[in-house]
Amino acid sequence: MSTKHVNPTRMELTRLKKKLATATRGHKLLKDKRDELMRQFLELVRENKRLREEVEAGILEANQNFVLARAGMSQEALNVALMAPKQEVYLEAETRNVMSVEIPVFHTTTRTSDPNDIYSYGFAFTSGDLDDAVKKLADLLPDLLRLAECEKSCQLMAAEIEKTRRRVNALEHVVIPETRQNIRYITMKLDENERSSQTRLMKVKDMMLESAHHYSEKALEREEEALEEEQREEH
Repeated sequence: MSTKHVNPTRMELTRLKKKLATATRGHKLLKDKRDELMRQFLELVRENKRLREEVEAGILEANQNFVLARAGMSQEALNVALMAPKQEVYLEAETRNVMSVEIPVFHTTTRTSDPNDIYSYGFAFTSGDLDDAVKKLADLLPDLLRLAECEKSCQLMAAEIEKTRRRVNALEHVVIPETRQNIRYITMKLDENERSSQTRLMKVKDMMLESAHHYSEKALEREEEALEEEQREEH
């Protein structure tokens, strides 16, 4: 990790320390978010698997009933029976926020509240297998919609998990180590500058003391010379 673009100043050191604290806190929050997303994602995957198995088994059963109904009825009679449906289903789509992921939620309403309106034909000239097939498909509709919710939610949450994982790795392996290295570099530089300043101050002090000492010696020598001169004059 290069530190050549870092200014070794106390202001930069303070900024990096704040950045490190923010990155560390963000790293913890993102890890918690990733773990919770993974937990909910696994729950959705298990539900998705269960619903898919149930829906596929129900569709298989409905297809078998349609085959039996077609074997007991003519093609024209079957087409006429299913030509004009009596019931209508209205689908409303909403979204729900789960850990900053907008997952879809589907709601259905029917044109009428009578459950027998799913049969758009009379029972006199149709097979009971056709009734079973239509009833099975009608009963499968809520599970089909829930399966669609789960599959789309799994896709969205998987994308969010991958994005969160990249952010966690970037903070853990790049941003935080690089910031710590820069802090160490600036701290070492500041300590080195402080030691250099102390060394210079000590050197200046020694020079001043030495100069003062020499000055004192010269002053003492002058005083001694003056005293000797006075003694010679007296003799």
